[in-house]
Amino acid sequence: MKSHKFTAFCLSVLLLPYQIFAQQPATKKIELTIDNIMRGPELVGHAPMDVRWSQDSQRVYFRWKQANEPRLKEFDWYVVGRDGSGLKKLSEDEAKLAVPPLGEMSKDKTRTLFTEDGDIFLFDHAKSERRQLTKTTDIESNPHFTFDQKRIYFTRQNNLYVLPLDGGTLTQVTDIRSGGAAAAAPSGAAVGGGGGAARQSGGSGEQQKGTDSQEFIKKEERELLEAVRERAQQREEQEAKRKKRETRKPFNVPPGQSVGSLMLAPDEKSVIATVFEPGTGAKNSIVPNYITESAYTEDIPARNKVGDNQSRSRMAVINAETGEVKFVDHGLKTEAKAPSSAQPATPPDAAQQRDGQTPPRQTERQADRQVQLSALAWSEDGKNAVLQARAADNKDRWIMQLDPVTAKTKILFTEHDDAWIGGPGSFTLGWLPDNKRVYFVSERDGFAHLYTMAVDGSESKQLTVGKWEVARVEIAPDKSKFYLTTSEVSFSERHYYAMPFDGGERTKLTTMPGNNQVEVSPDELMQAIIRSYSNKPPELYLAPNKPGAEARQITTSPTPEFLSYNWIEPPIVNFKARDGADVPARIYKPKNYQKGGAAVVFVHGAGYLQNVHKWWSSYYREYMFHHLLMERGYLVLDIDYRASAGYGRDWRTGIYRHMGGKDLSDHVDAAKYLTSEHGVDAKRIGIYGGSYGGFITLMAMFTEPDVFAAGAALRPVTDWAHYNHGYTSNILNNPQADAEAYKKSSPIYFAQGLKGALLICHGMVDVNVHFQDSVRLAQRLIELKKENWELAVYPVEDHGFERASSWADEYKRILKLFTDHLQGEVQSSSMQRLEKTVSSAKKRK
Repeated sequence: MKSHKFTAFCLSVLLLPYQIFAQQPATKKIELTIDNIMRGPELVGHAPMDVRWSQDSQRVYFRWKQANEPRLKEFDWYVVGRDGSGLKKLSEDEAKLAVPPLGEMSKDKTRTLFTEDGDIFLFDHAKSERRQLTKTTDIESNPHFTFDQKRIYFTRQNNLYVLPLDGGTLTQVTDIRSGGAAAAAPSGAAVGGGGGAARQSGGSGEQQKGTDSQEFIKKEERELLEAVRERAQQREEQEAKRKKRETRKPFNVPPGQSVGSLMLAPDEKSVIATVFEPGTGAKNSIVPNYITESAYTEDIPARNKVGDNQSRSRMAVINAETGEVKFVDHGLKTEAKAPSSAQPATPPDAAQQRDGQTPPRQTERQADRQVQLSALAWSEDGKNAVLQARAADNKDRWIMQLDPVTAKTKILFTEHDDAWIGGPGSFTLGWLPDNKRVYFVSERDGFAHLYTMAVDGSESKQLTVGKWEVARVEIAPDKSKFYLTTSEVSFSERHYYAMPFDGGERTKLTTMPGNNQVEVSPDELMQAIIRSYSNKPPELYLAPNKPGAEARQITTSPTPEFLSYNWIEPPIVNFKARDGADVPARIYKPKNYQKGGAAVVFVHGAGYLQNVHKWWSSYYREYMFHHLLMERGYLVLDIDYRASAGYGRDWRTGIYRHMGGKDLSDHVDAAKYLTSEHGVDAKRIGIYGGSYGGFITLMAMFTEPDVFAAGAALRPVTDWAHYNHGYTSNILNNPQADAEAYKKSSPIYFAQGLKGALLICHGMVDVNVHFQDSVRLAQRLIELKKENWELAVYPVEDHGFERASSWADEYKRILKLFTDHLQGEVQSSSMQRLEKTVSSAKKRK
């Protein structure tokens, strides 16, 4: 296997003379310094992305960028043969004529419909030719083939149009007018109501009725003057002709609302539209941007805060002939006042979850709730449509069948969670080729698994089962089976399987350990795989689509400098939490670690994210930083605390109504594990992390001050009432309804507990966790007269830093924090010797 990889590596060098390997002298072993490892992609390279097969299955196209190319340069397109030969970078013109674009493919798989720069194009796969279908100053979007595949439909100026592919007449199907009845009609549409300027001045069109006095003198004027009388008669005749000619009633959208996502029904008798309504009285935040081209401070519009009035959407059915509008009725009527969502979570009744029925208490829960409809999907024969509905309080979802004639729905499946609906695949919904069944993913049994259900109302069928998760579902190109990506082998790996539509035995189709993201070829004989491992960044591989097949590596993304270092595969360990749960962790332990040494606990961000696994981490800078810490004598532990992704429903919802509860106690128990099992000095443990990791760091430093001697909180949430609605309301409900959950979950309320040394780092143009979070906490610490803290600000950085200089400055501060507050005499002298060695090497260089 190693020799095969070496051959692929050499081949890539020969085929790409412009690669960095041919541009640099003999490789020097990397010096493990902050400045080096914080270079990011300039060191580790860029992962191949947007992988797609040619329709004849002979070539693979993908986007890629060399590590030595400018940071802001766009990714180039590459192509390689299915046997791994002929790797080539495409010019921009070559890519336009060769790369199958993303869009909607025709049923016969010969053409793809797509948009580019606001116009619509048709790509012919056999000829590798693109044909431009529209060329206008307007923006055309959302193109689709009609059911008969002879025409296309698309959206222009918030209306739906149909265009024949044989060059026939363009037809406007809807007459949607924004801003109310008085708004102007879209281009090409007849005006059917309201009072435009022409009507007010006596031009053609209906005139508005005035006051009694205005109507009196108007009547007198018409009776007195023949010219006025003739003009009025002419206008009335024209208006009568227009009304007789116009058969479609306009859809006047109220002011402030908008219409999008127009979909033509297969029978073309109706258009399904989504009407968006902003939250009444909602207030959005503003993020000041101080470093600008204008040299003036500029405002960046940002989100509102959790619990504020949120925008809502409704689904409407527009009759394509008459223009009549019916809003989709989800059937969940208000029946009684809902019980308080502030009550602690209790597990739903298992039997009720298994049969997919609504628990008896559900009738009360449905009271006064809003429901969002989405994911409308038509069966391939065009006879049936299903959609998903999700309660605004996040605790219920439904799969419904839609009758486009009546705009009414029928509930096919109900799922309830006393915490919140979520997990991988919670928005998955599609049709099986028999046009009778739909497939979806649910956590009904505690783990995300695949189900099917007939639309005739019969009971759903669970196709996969076990303490693992289905991460991705797709229908095979030949429509004979499912392709699944799952964690069946291990929570720490992802593999690709084939499975019959009725369930049963799964066939494992990938062999390489780690994470395998597969794109199968149209002929299903080959796989294009983006695969990574613990110490190997993502690369493109090609392999036969069969069990046990060996994969061939196509790309080599990191620099030789990166490859010169012996990056470890961090061992995965488990320790017991106080409630008996097994908490997984990655451990970075120096070979000659001495008892009584220091340790650092890293907290990954996002909350619902997995970082204890056997693939390349999105926290790769931290991965390299942990190697630097090991060289300096630290033991590092990185855990998948409660609410991390990958471990099922109970793990996911373990923080309901208390962030900083079990997720924090898992880190405290991790510190105890380090002292009891690895001999770490309990007084020399540090903690750090960004975003959610920054939040946990603050909670640790404020509420467990005797456990962690120093902490670095990067871009942290300090008060959850100031974060966004979509994420926070899932976990803590709304602040006005569950103030207790917010107060016990927000670090700013516990700042008086700070004892150890605290570093806070935050980008000033962070549009995710606003810089205001750290500013408010700073003021709180000042008022509490705390002195053992500092705030480092980064004027040009958003939530995820972009510039290597910012990353380096931040991590130099983190390293200094741990050096100053966790090091002992033995480690300090060892560190000084290492620094002298590095300094001498730099002078020689």
